[in-house]
Amino acid sequence: MTVIAIANQKGGVGKTTTAMNLGAALARAGHRTLLVDADPQSNATSGLGLTPEHGFTLYDALAEKISLNTCVLPVRQSNLFIVPATPDLGGAEVELASAMAREKRLERTLAQIRNDYEYVLIDCSPSLGLLTLNALTASDAVLIPVQCEYLALEGLGHLVQTIDRVRTNLNENLNILGVLLTMYDPRTNLSQGVVDQVRNHFPQTFSTIVPRSVRLSESPSFGQTIFEYAETSSGAKAYSLLADELIERQSEDRKTCSKTINPTITNRTTTSELAIFGGN
Repeated sequence: MTVIAIANQKGGVGKTTTAMNLGAALARAGHRTLLVDADPQSNATSGLGLTPEHGFTLYDALAEKISLNTCVLPVRQSNLFIVPATPDLGGAEVELASAMAREKRLERTLAQIRNDYEYVLIDCSPSLGLLTLNALTASDAVLIPVQCEYLALEGLGHLVQTIDRVRTNLNENLNILGVLLTMYDPRTNLSQGVVDQVRNHFPQTFSTIVPRSVRLSESPSFGQTIFEYAETSSGAKAYSLLADELIERQSEDRKTCSKTINPTITNRTTTSELAIFGGN
């Protein structure tokens, strides 16, 4: 099982959109995938059309009231499952503050389903609080969505420093799987400038770029992934390509994917090719 935290302390960069649709793309490719909603805003849960007010959630598992398996809900997409959240999850940070080994509570919780899934994607909250720290400690790798705007670059270095500290003190196997550029607009020089800057500083940047897309923005309001809502859209194509690239990276070397990336992958998408992702 490969556990991937989708993290960035900045909000509005596409973390939840990526968690939902990358999870759906992996499931469509035949990989049994679990999405863990670790954000008290619970947007991944509502974005998949779920309302678990009368069921168990991640909060109950972290509080060790029940097993994680009891919380898991199936999604309409075959091979895709979710551990839902509600705003009650916000209380977990307060309750865990005085707990022993508080940073490892999610790691212990996920150990219960270690053999049940091929991929676990953790949708992190837009902060570097205790819930995100738990997600980083429990994960094998981090996927960092970055919006194609200069303000989105602020704090990226801080996140990388946090990942380094987690690697040093809590999880020596944690790697940066890749940086994912999102909300790309091929009509602007600004977007391309951010692409160039991020790729210059982070060779792990995925060659797949997620476009700015009306369909991607609309689909959660219908409780659907992009593949259910607009299967032929540019957003669906982008997340299918991202899943392929992620699988390829994992198969090359699960342990060193953040350090040695095949140049043919990193440079596979050219600026002219990016234009095909424009529009809705």
